[in-house]
Amino acid sequence: MGAVETVKPMRVAMYYNNQDVRIEEMPVPMIGPGELLVRIHASGICGSDLMEWYRIKKAPLVLGHEIAGEIAAVGPGVERFHIGDRVFVSHHVPCMTCRYCRRGHHSVCDTLRQTHFDPGGFSEYIRVPRINVELGTFLLPAALSFEEGTFIEPLGCVVRGHRFARVEKDQTVLVIGSGISGLLHVQLARAKGAHVLATDISPYHLSAAKELGAHATIHAGDHVPDRVKELNDGRLADLVIVCTGATTGVSQALQSVERGGALLFFAPTAGGVSVPLPLFDYWRNEISVLTTYAASPEDITESIEWIHSRRVKVREMITHRLGLNETGQGFRLMTGGHESIKVIVEPHRV
Repeated sequence: MGAVETVKPMRVAMYYNNQDVRIEEMPVPMIGPGELLVRIHASGICGSDLMEWYRIKKAPLVLGHEIAGEIAAVGPGVERFHIGDRVFVSHHVPCMTCRYCRRGHHSVCDTLRQTHFDPGGFSEYIRVPRINVELGTFLLPAALSFEEGTFIEPLGCVVRGHRFARVEKDQTVLVIGSGISGLLHVQLARAKGAHVLATDISPYHLSAAKELGAHATIHAGDHVPDRVKELNDGRLADLVIVCTGATTGVSQALQSVERGGALLFFAPTAGGVSVPLPLFDYWRNEISVLTTYAASPEDITESIEWIHSRRVKVREMITHRLGLNETGQGFRLMTGGHESIKVIVEPHRV
């Protein structure tokens, strides 16, 4: 089973709030039958990690779910994986058998909402429970680095959104917000042959969107619907993907959808925030409103293929690589308006 299963301490980055992330110690998790112990090599800071209004209710806790690592120990009964295997692990997994999973709505499965690994990716090791081993652990292709593996989960979520929204060749896709998820949407839509427009308030992010495949960019301070028409032969967008929780961005999105088009809410607003929907206009113009959350095993498998083939480029999105001691700095980089896109935490970085 491996020598790492002792109760020796490991370092973790304990989250108290976005400005208070402390390095603490806890025992390396003990694993049981059907479980794995994974040594974390890379863990990405996700935009959802920064949702303080949501996270602080459960603090203190160890965050981090965009992980890639190496199996350090295997529990009794595990036959598909071995010590030394390079893996990506999903923190949430669906049961695959309930009525929601059978209908393709894995993200609302009760099991998915209760599963996680122990403690979190901003630590030196995690324990992978049996169900996550069986349904959420994937071998990394040899050519895929650990840091590239941290993009598997966020891109899997994007893959799911595109499947729900039926992204097609020659559509005009408008991405509202060019953060990490927005840039992944830009790349995937471009790879599928769509005409892609992207917005943001940051010139740095707009430049990144253009470099990663957007045909044109729009500063969010402009009148976005008018700019879309200027760039799209007088038409609005066939699909608008909302990748920001800012209500101004949501308002722009609502006004930017072409007749017969669709609006995909990929990012949430803060809890309790209501957004007025121009229902008559949407009814009259047959505009669909969609939401999507998380990723199923099918989405993860497709995500790995996109990254492995380099049709979606992720190395180019990494702006910072930090050690575990610098996790707090990573949170500040992403919340303080600094020039950053993807921040990777490497727990064993010297």
